[in-house]
This record gives sequence, C-alpha cells and structure tokens, in this order.
Amino acid sequence: MLQALQARPVARLPDLVRLEGRVLFLAEDAALVRSQLAGEDLDWTPAIALRDNISTDEITPAYICYYYDETLGDFPYLGLKCGEEFPITRGSVKGGRFVASVSGKRRGKGSSREQSPYAEMCAGIKLVIAENIERIYRENCQNLGILTTTDFSIIDRVRRGEAIPLAAFTQGEGEITRGIIEYGGLFNFNVARLQGKVVLAPPETPRRPMTLGEKIIARHWVVDPSRGRIGVPAVKPGDEGFVVTDIRFSHEYVTPMAAIFFEQLVGENEQVYDPGSILMFRDHLTFLPEAMTPERVKEGLLDVALQLEKKQRTFAEKQGIKLYGELRLGRHGAEAICHSKMLEGHAEPGMVIIGSDSHTPHAGAVGCVAFGVGTTAIFNSWITKDVRLTVPETVKVVVRGQKPDNVTAKDFMLEILRHPYVKSGQAIGKLVEYCGGAVESLSVDERATMTNMTAEVGGFTGYVAPDAKTVEYLREYRGMARGDAERLCAGLASDPDAEYCEVIEIDAGAIRPMMALPGDPGNGQHIDPAARRIRVDIAYAGSCTAGKKEDMDMYARVLAEAAERGARVAPWVRFYIQCGSQDVKRYCEERGYLELFHKVGATFLEPSCGACINAGPGVSKTRDEVTISAINRNFPGRSGPGQLYLANPYTVAASAITGYITEWQPGPVAAPA
Repeated sequence: MLQALQARPVARLPDLVRLEGRVLFLAEDAALVRSQLAGEDLDWTPAIALRDNISTDEITPAYICYYYDETLGDFPYLGLKCGEEFPITRGSVKGGRFVASVSGKRRGKGSSREQSPYAEMCAGIKLVIAENIERIYRENCQNLGILTTTDFSIIDRVRRGEAIPLAAFTQGEGEITRGIIEYGGLFNFNVARLQGKVVLAPPETPRRPMTLGEKIIARHWVVDPSRGRIGVPAVKPGDEGFVVTDIRFSHEYVTPMAAIFFEQLVGENEQVYDPGSILMFRDHLTFLPEAMTPERVKEGLLDVALQLEKKQRTFAEKQGIKLYGELRLGRHGAEAICHSKMLEGHAEPGMVIIGSDSHTPHAGAVGCVAFGVGTTAIFNSWITKDVRLTVPETVKVVVRGQKPDNVTAKDFMLEILRHPYVKSGQAIGKLVEYCGGAVESLSVDERATMTNMTAEVGGFTGYVAPDAKTVEYLREYRGMARGDAERLCAGLASDPDAEYCEVIEIDAGAIRPMMALPGDPGNGQHIDPAARRIRVDIAYAGSCTAGKKEDMDMYARVLAEAAERGARVAPWVRFYIQCGSQDVKRYCEERGYLELFHKVGATFLEPSCGACINAGPGVSKTRDEVTISAINRNFPGRSGPGQLYLANPYTVAASAITGYITEWQPGPVAAPA
C-alpha cells in the first residue's frame, strides 16, 4: 500500500482561488429559497433571516444516504424545512449553478454523515458560509476539499468574481488543518505526509495539570510514525496533531463510500492497516424492507439501499475485518447497534476510539475518548491508523445532589441541552466531562446515555472518569479479573487543578421528568399539565441511547405496574420496544420482560437503529402523528414527518399506557380525565 502512495503525485492548491458561480442563501422564508432556485439572485442583507440549526438530516435525509457516489449531487437540502415548507427539490441546487451556500448558526449539527457535504460538493458547492459550523461537518468539508468560513464579507467577494487568497480560509487554523485545506483534502495531505513532504513537529507543551480527556489524548499522540513513537508528556487546548486509534469502526451507511475511496485512491488489491483493530456493523437499515414506503420502493431506493449491505460485507470479507451482521432466516434486525456493542464488548478505559457516527461518544461511559468522524477520516485511518485532532477545551458538567426516583440520565441531558451555554452553541467541539455525585451514582448504562448525547450538545466527545462501577461493569460484561479491570482504570482521572473553559453546575434534586418539544433536543421543558393533554399515536422505546439493559428495566418497571392493575397499551397507540443488542435481548428473556411486554400490548423489536433514523417500525407517516420517544434527537424528519417529542424511558412507557404524554410516578398511572 505504501509503495502505491509513495509514487502518487500530490501538490498544493494555488495561493489564489476563484469561485465562479452563484450564492445560495438558505433563508427562513421558503419563497426566497424558491426564487433563488428559479434563477433570481437574492440581494441579501442581515435583515433577511437565515436558517439556524440546519442538521445533516436536513441536508441529506436518511434515505438519500442509500447513495454513496456522485448521484448524491442531485439531493442536497432536500429535507431543509423553511417554516412548514420544504422548498428544495431533486436537482434544483445542482441546476442552479451555485458555488457557495450560506446559513446561520450551528450549520451541520447532528449526524456525522459525510454524504451531506459530499452531496453539496457534487452539486457544485465549493464554499460553505455560516455563523458557526459544527465540528464533524466542518472537518468533513475540509477533508473533502470544500472551503468553509464564518466571515460573511467573503460573500461579496465571491459575487464579484474576485480571486480570493487561500489564506482567507486558513487564517487562524492550526498547522494540520491549514495543510489539509492547502492540499485540497485529507487524503492528499496524508499522501504528502507519507511521502515526507509534510513533517509535523510534536507539541512542545510542558507538563501541566490535565483533564482526563487531555491525558488520554497525550498518551496517544503520534510523535514519529516511522519509528512507532507515541505519546507526549502533555497537551493543551489548541495543540494539533494526529493520535493513534485503538479501535476504528463504521456501519453500512459509511463503509461503502469509504471502501470506494480506498479502492479508487489506494488500490483494489491493497490491504487496510491492522484489520484486527477495525470493526464493521450492519445495524442501520436491517428493518428497511418493512419500513420503506411503496413510493420509495417504486423509485428503486430499496434496491439501492441493499447494495450498501453487499458492498460492506464483500469489503469486510476481503480485508479480514470483523463484521457484526444482520439476522438471517427471514428475521429483521442485527446482532447489535454499533454503539451498544462497542460499550458491551470492546471499549476500555483510556482508549481512543473513532466511529462513523456522531454518537460514538457513547463508549465514553467507561472513561475513554471516543468520537465520531466522517467517511474520509475513516478511510484515511484504514491507511494510517491515526486521525487528526486539535485538542479541544474542556467543559465540566457537575450534576450534584440526589435525583428523584422518576428522573433519569435522559432528563439530566435534556436539562443540560437547554442550558444557555449549550443551546447557544458555545459547547461545540469541546470535551465534555460529566461528574458530580449524581453522575457517580449512575450505572454505566445510564452514564452512556449522557456520553451518547454529547452529540446533541455538539461536543467533541463526552466521558465519565472510571471508578468502582466501571470495574464491576468490565467484570460483568467482559469477564475480566478484578485486578485487570482495576489496572485499566488506574490513574484515569482529571487532575484537581486541571483547567476548564466552563463549569456548568446542575442540582439533580431540582430536575423533574422532562420532554423536548419537536424540532430540537434543546427544546426541553418539564412535563406540565398542558403537556399531559397531548395525545400520542406512537411510543418508541429503543435505539442506542435507550436500548440498554437498564432502559429495559425502566420500561418493565412501568409496564409491570400497569399489568398488575390490568392496564394495557392505549388502543390508539403503537408501542415499540427495541433493544440495542442480542445481549440485551437475552437479558430481557431471562427476566421475563418479553412476556411482560407482549402481555401489555407492546411490540418487541430486534436490535437496529430503526425508527431513530427513519428506517424501521415506529416511524410516523403523516405530519399530524405524535410520537413520544426515548431516542437522542428529534430534528425535522428524523423519524418521519410527524411531531416527535423526546422523553425518558419511564415517560415513554407511561405515555404508551395512558395514550397521552404522561410523567410517570411510582404507583398507579391514570389516564388524564
């Protein structure tokens, strides 16, 4: 592999770039968007509101990601919601000859899917401008060669057809990010690195008090790859380099595109580096034949989606990579959702883990640095085993006190997500350290709910320092000897005088069960009497966030109380309970939960991402349908066109019984009068 790359020509971009084409303003007003698509250039001023919080689900809805080639250029912004309208249609962006795309705050939040910037690139977009840009999306743009900026003065320069210095897009960036931009993408930069054209000096940061996240990063810092030298005494926020990974994983939404990149750019007969540290998962689309609408089937999208599984399976077999596959013999479902299996079977304290999904921080529940990356970063890690990283600042979230019995880690997160510091986007790209007595009292399963939802915070990753509960988790799930588990956890704590850019303090005793209103996980509020009048059509209990063993305990606790008094799921509610892995299913079987779920009228589903990504039972069919769900995000279109509320597992189960959004209280749960 190295010989093939050593001979590959690679050069920097010119010092001046000229971006020829129109500018597309993603405005809140659907009529303004449509007029631009029709050929009218918008004379934009700051008085014209731009869409904030554009998620990657809106840039490329889940079903668009069945494609993994240049066809994606027909589809950018198909899910963009402006008011109550979706003004962009297939091919309209590509046909509009746009070279730049402009929006407001928190551009590219949500899923790590690189199909989003790749679709924009294939449609002709070469520049993304926004007030601030989410980390993974921004890195994906840079890795592909799309320029990004938060400088709105660039707009007029593009419109005038000026030659713009490349330095306008590299100013303020670290050495590596600047190099990636100058070489037109991560792959070309890595080729230059392998050829010796780029030599990176290790950080010269002197020893200093560090957070746990900083310590793990310092231990994994690549100093001299040719000699296998790894680790530096200390790092500080802003240090930029590469860190060696312990585990790299991807799923069928991402593996095929990464495999195509590998075969086209490296060689069809080349081998990935250290296949034993790579994992692949077929977990996202195993229920798709059941969930896809007849209209989409007629469009041929099911056939397109099934090619994802085939490509991943073929590539994994050829490369000797462990693949957690789908169930066979006509059963829908998977061996496990990637995040569930990573925590149950692979993640260890102190590791660095990268995955092709924004919820990769799930594994941080055992004290590792686990973060999501895009397709290009995964593909490049197959060559080098490392990943680029700029050391983030750290936000400390302290949850003190004792929570009420019906409050869970999900409520902690909905409270954190509505905190002004987080909701304003100031936590984007930060390490998030969860601590305090209320966090320490949580099980590892519940800690995983918090680290998982660091993706919704916009953080780089989240973690909880390992402790005695981590040791017991490793003994139970991995069969580790106590001494081995304790050695893994030893020394993994933040220094007492470590520096934090922000400390958020929350009183667990003051939190009540919460729900997030449709549209954004940051729309959290307590479940007040008015909310209890909201009639529910679908209750969905599952996903990586809420399909763990302790989540099943919560559902069972509520449903056992209902069964004792002869109650069942409300006649108009479709209630689905979906576990995160076959291990969790066996746990449910051993405790009699499956019989209980069936008795009260719930439908139990095999592991899969399913409804969480609009690809399984539990997806809404119309805009009027209301779903109460324990998943992690409720961006527009995430689980169908309906109104999606987020809540904790207790609330979801109680609402399924009453038929209305209902805060669960220990004891009888009665339907609203």
